[in-house]
Amino acid sequence: MLKGLVALILTSVLWGTSFPVIKTVMYYVNEYTYTWVRSLIAILGLTPYLLYTYYRGRFSVSTAKGGLLAGIAYALGLWLQGWGTKYTTASNSAFITGLSVIYVHIYSATVMRRYSIKLFLALILSISGLYLLTTPTTGFNLGDLLVLAGSFMWALQIILVDRYSSGDPLIFTLFEMTPALTFLIPDVVFYGTISVSINVLLMITYLAFVCSNAAFALQVFGQRYVSPAVTAIVFLLEPVVAATLSYVLLSEVITSIKALGASLILTAMFLSSTDKYLSIKK
Repeated sequence: MLKGLVALILTSVLWGTSFPVIKTVMYYVNEYTYTWVRSLIAILGLTPYLLYTYYRGRFSVSTAKGGLLAGIAYALGLWLQGWGTKYTTASNSAFITGLSVIYVHIYSATVMRRYSIKLFLALILSISGLYLLTTPTTGFNLGDLLVLAGSFMWALQIILVDRYSSGDPLIFTLFEMTPALTFLIPDVVFYGTISVSINVLLMITYLAFVCSNAAFALQVFGQRYVSPAVTAIVFLLEPVVAATLSYVLLSEVITSIKALGASLILTAMFLSSTDKYLSIKK
């Protein structure tokens, strides 16, 4: 369980480092270019390993299938989140995206039938902390509804990774990145000419190798040992890391309310991971 938790925490940290980089990249390219170029670079980086495993007879069709299914959920979540954010605030989008933890906990309680009061308390603390950290505005509109649908896809991705986590993490990750290549089509249709500078390409390469390949492979490895309910709470560490890095690198302000929210998320993560029976995947 400790190995799994460390892997999932590293996943959240790596994803958290992506926010300042993405914010810079999005000044220069549209959301479609960013998505499919990042996925393409990630796939190219893992292709030699794919050829190696195929040559050694270690390629698993089941792992590839799981990666593709998780990749569809990932791509739809990314698209719905991006689309919805155009019509709502960034804080609303961040908060609603984090609500994926609720879907995962409902799945754990109703389908897996493995739940506890401690996990429920951790869920309440994590959602409260996320609310304070993101400080969403009141009201509900079309954008919020789209992001909410996207959060369901993020939850589905966690559940699918849980189901197929016994396979090779790198092969799983390669196929998980594949469905996002379809964003090339709307990019060409809506924007025509595609142009990416060397500096932007280097930043996207960091996102592809570190925040996609390494982070998603760590997620697959970590979910071998940790239950989906605990995984979903651990992943709320991502906005905590993002807020910290935004403060350090982008001089964004961390208020006392946001600091309290981050503390609640960390408390929820500790509380859920200490439920030794329900946190360990069986």
